[in-house]
Amino acid sequence: MCLILLSMVVIDNAVCPTATLVKVDSARRDGILLDAVQVLTDLNLSIKKAYISSDGQWFMDVFHVTDLNGNKLTDESVISYIEQSLETSFPDRSHGFDGSTALELTGTDRVGLLSEVFAVLADLHCDVVDAKVWTHNGRIASLISVKDCNSGSTINDSQQIDRIKSRLRNILRGDNDIRSAKTSVSLAITHTERRLHQMMFADSDYGRKPVLQCREDSPVVTVQNWAEKGYSVVNVQCKDRAKLLFDVVCTLTDMQYVVFHATINTAEDKAYMEFYVRHTDGTPISSEAERQRVVQCLRAAVERRASDGVRLELCTSDGQGLLANVTRTFRENGLNVTRAEISTTNDIARNVFYVTDAIGNVADPKIIEAVREKIGLGELKVKELPSIYHEREEAAVGVGGAVLSLGSLVRKNLYNLGLLIKSYS
Repeated sequence: MCLILLSMVVIDNAVCPTATLVKVDSARRDGILLDAVQVLTDLNLSIKKAYISSDGQWFMDVFHVTDLNGNKLTDESVISYIEQSLETSFPDRSHGFDGSTALELTGTDRVGLLSEVFAVLADLHCDVVDAKVWTHNGRIASLISVKDCNSGSTINDSQQIDRIKSRLRNILRGDNDIRSAKTSVSLAITHTERRLHQMMFADSDYGRKPVLQCREDSPVVTVQNWAEKGYSVVNVQCKDRAKLLFDVVCTLTDMQYVVFHATINTAEDKAYMEFYVRHTDGTPISSEAERQRVVQCLRAAVERRASDGVRLELCTSDGQGLLANVTRTFRENGLNVTRAEISTTNDIARNVFYVTDAIGNVADPKIIEAVREKIGLGELKVKELPSIYHEREEAAVGVGGAVLSLGSLVRKNLYNLGLLIKSYS
């Protein structure tokens, strides 16, 4: 692969007392902002502020970054990696799956769907090496990397691949998703999470009715034209979280918009982002329909990864049918998996699941505990509470003259799950 030196990168720990500054000066080219954000995001760094400008043929940006604990970057190997990655451009960003076969799935989400998918793969002697699953507005998108259980290598038999695709497509279709359920095999993808955004965008999840009612922390997106300068100004305000900037920039890029200037700021748990964009042909957003589409797509980009489920982490020895058994236990106890990250290293499975109840509400702590007892208290642990526990306002619910505070119920659930975290993590 050819490396092209394009950028000058300076990493500075002296200027800002709370963050490391990553400064990038580069010749402007398509996708350069996304590439820079992707490098930082893939290192699990938090981007607290950013200033982007690309006048003429030159691209200049400054990122204020910390690690996930809010500390400056001090690891020389990490700093060196950032410098090398940002100073070089890789014309071909795609990568293979290291001897495995990549399956792409989209369809209508439902309780227990993931357990059916993993059960089919186990039945067809497929070993799941890696997987990521997103759900949004009643839709599901998943990238699953599998190997043949017997040989431990890529599945090359075209008939076997057709069988896998056919059976998975039948599962995804269910009773009422004949047209939109899709399965395919990919030999290489540009970037796993970017591909998930592309799959959900192609599935038009952004235009579908939300499963749950709009909450107060829903992202606020506005689009206005600055006619004098020929820009469309896109503002996004939402709850801050990991990889937020990547998700927004990724979506703008894949919608064929170029970011010429941007300001990103975070305060406490809020993020404020402003982008000055044009189409790739240099024109601003030109119609009300297009403006509405941009608003919908950016809201979806923010929401896809913002799960309100309880985060469960499973760390155990990998084995045939492990995922099928674990997700079946979730299904049997009425838990729905809203997001999942599956990985296997040296025969050790390290899996993360975000779960809610069957209709997307807060899961009962007693059910969570029952599931943990079934799977193994030492293997399955509660690691994170859903943000909805902290955000719901108190409301009065009257039943037969009795008034019960919803806020007190939420706090009780929070307390119970908090005990689980302290007791078993």
